[in-house]
This record gives sequence, C-alpha cells and structure tokens, in this order.
Amino acid sequence: MLGDLLSTIEAEKIDFNSINTFSFNINKNLKLNDLKLETNLNLKNFKIVKNPLNLKTFLPNYTGQVKFEDHKIKIKLTKDILDIKGEGDIYIGSELDQLSYSITNNDGKIAFDTKLNIKNNPLIISFLDYKKKKGDGSDILLKGTYKKNKELIFQTISIKEKNNQILFKNLWLSKNFKIKDLDYVKLDYRNKNDLLNKVELKKNKLNFSIKGKSFDATQFINNIMDNDESSTVFENFNSKFDIKIDTTYINKNDYTKNLFGNFTFKENKLSKLNLASTFSNNKKMNLYIETNKQKETITKFFSNYPKPLIKRYDFIKGFEEGYLDFYSIKKDGVSDSVLVIDNFKVKKVPVFAKLLSLASLQGIADLLTGEGIRFTDFEMRYSSQKGLTKIEEMYAIGPAISILMDGYIEPKKLVSLSGTLVPATTINRSIASIPVLGKILIGEKTGEGVFGVSFKIKGPLKNLSTTVNPIKTLTPRFITRTLEKIKKN
Repeated sequence: MLGDLLSTIEAEKIDFNSINTFSFNINKNLKLNDLKLETNLNLKNFKIVKNPLNLKTFLPNYTGQVKFEDHKIKIKLTKDILDIKGEGDIYIGSELDQLSYSITNNDGKIAFDTKLNIKNNPLIISFLDYKKKKGDGSDILLKGTYKKNKELIFQTISIKEKNNQILFKNLWLSKNFKIKDLDYVKLDYRNKNDLLNKVELKKNKLNFSIKGKSFDATQFINNIMDNDESSTVFENFNSKFDIKIDTTYINKNDYTKNLFGNFTFKENKLSKLNLASTFSNNKKMNLYIETNKQKETITKFFSNYPKPLIKRYDFIKGFEEGYLDFYSIKKDGVSDSVLVIDNFKVKKVPVFAKLLSLASLQGIADLLTGEGIRFTDFEMRYSSQKGLTKIEEMYAIGPAISILMDGYIEPKKLVSLSGTLVPATTINRSIASIPVLGKILIGEKTGEGVFGVSFKIKGPLKNLSTTVNPIKTLTPRFITRTLEKIKKN
C-alpha cells in the first residue's frame, strides 16, 4: 500500500536535513546481514501537488495540494520492520493544522495510528449530515491495519469536537472499500440541522442492535422517496438489525416517537424491513419492505398523518389532514407504484392555480390560493426507471374540482404533463345526463357551471410552459374514473 501510494504522489518541493546511524554485518559471501538504520529527519518543507486521495469530499478547503512544515520524523529499520513516527504542521489549502502519526510496515502488513487536529479547516461528513465549522477544534483519530490482501481494518475511527463525538470500532473494509463487518458505532452529535443524533450500534454474534435517544432520518427518507439508486456500501453482508429509537426526526420540525422494528440484509441487499412509529399527535406511520423469491422488492407505506412527508415538495403548500397509502414493486431497476391519498386539503399548488386562472375559473383559483380546496380522493399510478418517472395516470376528485392527467418527469431536465381539469358542477351535469344511473348518483338537480379544460405543461421545472384549451364534452375515460370514485365514496 505504502509503495503504491508513494508512486502516485507528485511533490513540488522538499527541504530537509537528517542525522543517520546504521550498522550491518557482511557474511563470507559479501552480502549484508542484520541491517539496522535509524534516521532523525527534520522536514522543513514538503509540498505535495498531486495525490490519489479525494479529500475535498470531507475537507472543502482542499485544493489537491498538501504542505508539510516543521515535521520531526524518526525512522527505524530493523530486520525488515520499518517504523516511522512523526509530527508537525500540515497545510490543507491555505489553512494550518497539526498532524501526528505512527506507521509500521512488517512484511507487508501495515499498522497505522494517526491523529489530525483540525481547527482552521471545516470538516464535512455528508452521509452523517455532520459539519464542523472553521475555528472549532476537532481531533480525528485513525488507528488500524492494512493487510497484504488489500483489506483495511480500522480498530478505531474517532472524531471529537466540543460536545460532539463520532466513534467506529473494528470497521472492516474490503479492497473495494465496502463494509464487510463492524463491531460498534456511537453517534453523539448535533448535525447541520442542529438536531441531536444520539444512537449506538452494537454487534451481537452475527446480528446488530440499534438503540438511542434521538436520530435525524431526513437524509435516509429523502433517499427512499427520491428512489436513490446508490450502490450498496456492504460486501458479503448477511445480518439482522433490531432498532428502537425514542425520537426520530423526519425533517427539521417534525418527528415521531418510539420507532421500533427490524431490517435484514442478505447478500449485501436489504431483504426485509418492518418499522412502525407514532407522531406527537398519536397518528401512525408504518413502513414495510420485502424482497420475494422472484427478486421483486415490495414496498408498503401507510400514514394517517402525511403532512410532514408531503411538505418536503416545494410545489405543494398548505397540505392538511388525509391518509397516505403507498405500494410499489421493483425488479431489475424498474418500479411500478401506486400512491393513494384520501380526504385531504391543499392551500396552494402554483401550477394548478395558473391553470384555473387561464381557464377563467377564477373562483376556484382563489380557493386554491386562499382557504384551500378539499379532495376526497387522489390516486397516482406511475413507473420509474433510470431517473425517468412515467405517470400513467394521476386522478384527483373533490367537491370543487377534479383532475385527470398523465405524462413523464425527468428530474432536473424536463416535465411533460397533459390532462383534463373540470369543475364539479360540470361533472355533476355530465353524469346526471346518464339515464337512471345519473339520477341515483347525482339527483335531479345538477347546478350551473362551465365546461372543463384540457391542458399541457412542459419544460424545465423552474420554467414550465402551460397551455389551456376549453372542452365541451368529457372523455369516456374521465367519466368512467369519476363514476368509480363516486361509487366508492
């Protein structure tokens, strides 16, 4: 490892002096035996301008260059065992911090013990949502072993900063830097949202337990809801995790109490998950995931308090009440999903408010941006593959308005949607005209109203183009879906 690393480093400047002592024996064949070497090295200046380590992920000030100054290094070589100890100043970018280290190479097995004191540089650990500000002192300890088979074992990874602590023990990484095993994790810190993460992971034979007082699951939920296709961080991993956390945050302001359940990994992948929790208002949330024998991943999610999850979407404001039921089947990277929300109200959906205004349905548009419009049913069927979401059908019905549409969404690229938007009075009048059935469903009087509109929405998410055309008759598909919902209610 050490030789491979040194061969990829490019240095621009080196300034040092040293005091060396060595001894050896020469045998009768004039070969050296029992070589012993001791060096006291005074490294005044050593600048690395290129190295293979991508430190910018963790150290934002890192520019690809690292400079060592005033390092006192002791090097000792005895019977093919190389021992290096040193300490001194290190510049990451233009900021000065301190580094000390001990490295021993014994027949290709490398043991290391490193301490980096960071004060003048910020530090970020994205997957933990942790950020140390510039000026706050932080001690980073890395102690472990690198084996000949290129596997890396960290006996200790420790980060301490004020009252914050992150600790890993016996973390075993494969040559591909994926987790093969670990014994213990302690998280006790406030993250970027100033939310407390206080949990412990402990290994018990082949399985694990996760228990704690508080945990911010915002990033974890975002990955699930965004259908994150990130590759697994595990290798040859088969274990069950039992979990119990007192307070679990699902965003900065909303949390659940008493999260409990378990999840299982088989062959590095999530095989089964069953979690339940309760909101502060005693509303429930349940998440279930299982991979069956056909290698289909089935996801079920239910909550009778969906507001905290819905409000993460910026284009919906003032979501209230309702029940959320989600079902999805995923295989070979393709997922087919159904999202159902019943008996809810929204105060503001800018795209639909614009549609209503263009269609001269200003009264309903005022409702949407004022006290809100109630919907009795919302159902969306869609599929996702490689970042493309295809909406096969999205249907919503309420006392004031109903919407039916389809299309597709490419995140950060293009939105293309089209459909029909109809006031309830038009729906009532159209269905009431159906002999016998119309009288049963609607009654004799249908009220007055305007005809509906067809619409198209297309373009980048931040610059959508909207077109609206009036319609005089409703499509059979629209009437059929409306009848289904009315009969259901």
